[in-house]
Amino acid sequence: MKMTFRWYGEQDSIPLSYIRHVPYIKGIVSAVYTVPPGEVWPLDRITALKQQIEEARLTFEVVESVPVHEAIKLGLPTRDNYIANYKETLRRLGNAGVKVVCYNFMPAFDWFRTVIDKPLPDGSLTLAFSGEELKKIEPIIADFTLPGWDLSYPKKELPALMKQYKELGAEGIWENLAYFLAEVIPVAEEVGVKMAIHPDDPPWPVLGLPRILSKEADFDRLLELQPSVHNGITFCSGSLGSSPDNDLPGMLDKYAAQKRIHFVHLRNVKRYPNGDFEESAHLSESGSIDMAELIHILHRHQFEGYVRPDHGRMIWGEQGKPGYGLYDRALGAAYLTGLWESIERKGEACNG
Repeated sequence: MKMTFRWYGEQDSIPLSYIRHVPYIKGIVSAVYTVPPGEVWPLDRITALKQQIEEARLTFEVVESVPVHEAIKLGLPTRDNYIANYKETLRRLGNAGVKVVCYNFMPAFDWFRTVIDKPLPDGSLTLAFSGEELKKIEPIIADFTLPGWDLSYPKKELPALMKQYKELGAEGIWENLAYFLAEVIPVAEEVGVKMAIHPDDPPWPVLGLPRILSKEADFDRLLELQPSVHNGITFCSGSLGSSPDNDLPGMLDKYAAQKRIHFVHLRNVKRYPNGDFEESAHLSESGSIDMAELIHILHRHQFEGYVRPDHGRMIWGEQGKPGYGLYDRALGAAYLTGLWESIERKGEACNG
């Protein structure tokens, strides 16, 4: 597996040189964050980002994300213009050496948490989801935001946008995803870019908005839409693992065997019986997900794709974008890399 690290460009509080200090991090996952969703990424900005990353002696082969404009998800008359822009951005990224593009098709906003700084017993702060807190947020949703949201609309339009999605329904979103993929996947094949869609986060409807990529049956349907290997998955353990109904090891084993996983987000979460959850340290015993089992599955399939330690706690007084501090993600990368190496060494000893 290829261990990578997400970096938010010049707006990130973490210098690339600090990430370079982490010896097992070989690549950066980033994007051109200064371009509004739906517009074509300028070639000079892609080139400048690539050069900056490579000057830090790191690779730039994964983009997260190229946002999908709401007009595409809603199937509005303007969608073909935005799809054309998306395809041109893919061509430019492919020519720049990008191998994987992570994206999502979640309506109105992507990942959702109700608390960004929940204190844990050890004194660290983490992202969390609470049904009771969600009830408090719903009346003020037009004023609510989370770090890293890629919005292609003014916040004041959110209530009207949510109404459109509720009227469209899950099947309508599926139809629009199928249309999008039919247009985009041939271009991805042409330029050698693998598309890796991110699961719904959390994997259930939020604020009445339909979600379509939350469980195994959903991903089976996704992959059948376009059988090309370029139509693939970002397997996010934290997103899918937030629901106890998902057989996380079984899903990982299945889609890794099919070679349809192109990017892996490894994050642990601690689930509660009432459906709430909080993000924990990556260590298996810290949460509800057996991270060691997931690494064993990836190793058994000799996974050669990209992995990154997903959201981390804020520890040691670090300030910055919640979930994206350096310290805990670096610890997570070390833990995950250590699990992989231990399996490698054990295999070498058995073969010897």
